[in-house]
Amino acid sequence: MTTIASGTDTLTRDALTVLQPGFTGTTAPDWLLRRLGEGLASVGLFGRNIASPDQLAALTAQLRAERDDVLVAIDEEGGDVTRLEVRTGSSFPGNHALGAVDDVSLTRDVAFELGRRLAVCGVNLNWAPSADVNSNPDNPVIGVRSFGADTDLVARHTAAYVTGLQAAGVAACTKHFPGHGDTAVDSHHALPRIDAARPVLDARELAPFRAAIAAGTRAVMSAHILVPALDPDHPATLSRRILTGLLREELGYDGLIVTDGMEMRAIAAAYGIERGSVLAIAAGADAICVGGGLADDDTVRLLRDALVSAVRTGELPEERLADAAARVRALARWTGSAAAAASGPAGVPDGHAEVGLVAARRAVTVTRAESHVPVTEAPYVALLTPVANIAVGDETPWGVAAELNRLLPGTETGSFAGEDAAVVALSVAGPRRIVAVVRDEHRHPWMATALDTLLAARPDTIVVEMGVPQAPPRGAPHIATHGAASVCGRAAAEVIARE
Repeated sequence: MTTIASGTDTLTRDALTVLQPGFTGTTAPDWLLRRLGEGLASVGLFGRNIASPDQLAALTAQLRAERDDVLVAIDEEGGDVTRLEVRTGSSFPGNHALGAVDDVSLTRDVAFELGRRLAVCGVNLNWAPSADVNSNPDNPVIGVRSFGADTDLVARHTAAYVTGLQAAGVAACTKHFPGHGDTAVDSHHALPRIDAARPVLDARELAPFRAAIAAGTRAVMSAHILVPALDPDHPATLSRRILTGLLREELGYDGLIVTDGMEMRAIAAAYGIERGSVLAIAAGADAICVGGGLADDDTVRLLRDALVSAVRTGELPEERLADAAARVRALARWTGSAAAAASGPAGVPDGHAEVGLVAARRAVTVTRAESHVPVTEAPYVALLTPVANIAVGDETPWGVAAELNRLLPGTETGSFAGEDAAVVALSVAGPRRIVAVVRDEHRHPWMATALDTLLAARPDTIVVEMGVPQAPPRGAPHIATHGAASVCGRAAAEVIARE
């Protein structure tokens, strides 16, 4: 059983309990183990903490040797956003691919298998799924992380994902409340704003969260966005109107509320992480996510002391902090019981390793297929590379080159960007068939221009869109994978080579 270090008072223990910090390295540092002994109840994992499933299992066992009921959280959406397979790309397609298939049983099965793999490694809280309706095609941070632009589709797949993940014994954390889809700014860099009227928000943004709550999601993550129709003064993470008035009281949600990363500029630039954390707990949040950037003991100490000081000065009611800590502990108890029943309820299948590939293959759409001449010799893959958003990261490989090389040995690839991308790609490719791989062509004018040039010079160029397929399809053929996970690359490569 967990033993709290002597001398740790209730207030300090509660302040530690509501933190979800990260750390560096693939083993737990001494300071983190010490904080677990003092009352810290959650730890957040990132790609930097994971080298292999066996290593991850050993890491989580190390944490549980210090505190057996610790919540081990991760941002594992599958698809473009993966931490388990950050070095190789995910074995599961992301939300947009699942939405393109629109088979809720498949979505549930994928979430269950992903959850099973997390549970085997000792992870019991997943900051997923994204329930955002991608209503703004220029959205720079959601995109293929969303099930789609149709509210009903997003709602039913969000519910299916929550059901599948939690049947595997892993708590779902549905995000980003009250909905991050209609934004044109990445909250990692600045504060986005949604100016939709309340009736639009009710019908569009909130519907998937209602579905997630009905499905029993154990956690909800707040968004760092300003929604004037709900609160003209405070971003959602810091808004009592949104977290308590809307989420708790109107929607009837009683589980854990987790903040998005507090180092993100949308909060840190205007409030700082210490004051931002105090305001978030006061508004109704129960857990403070931090550690994507600030991942050390000093950060934990600063946030703990800020919360304790706010209680002692009367800025933060002690009962609000105690309630938040109690919700963290309640979720920890649920994960313990859920792990014991991880075979899942009736109707949820046992996990199977190939479900991700099955889903990726079903998600592929091929346009202008009649113009496709199967590739039988090693092609040249021109990767038209956009700047990756921070949630996705730029360390995870993407594209089809590796999979094409498996089918057609000798396949080469190059990354190109900017106004000269096509000219350089043509000069390097030589006479080889070109496979041009793009991500969100509609958001990058230079990318569209590069495709114009490539297709004018080489009409047999195959175009593979691995983002949201918003632009008119062109190429010989045009292949849309609805995501850039490695499993999506494999599905596209199979089409190209007609395996």
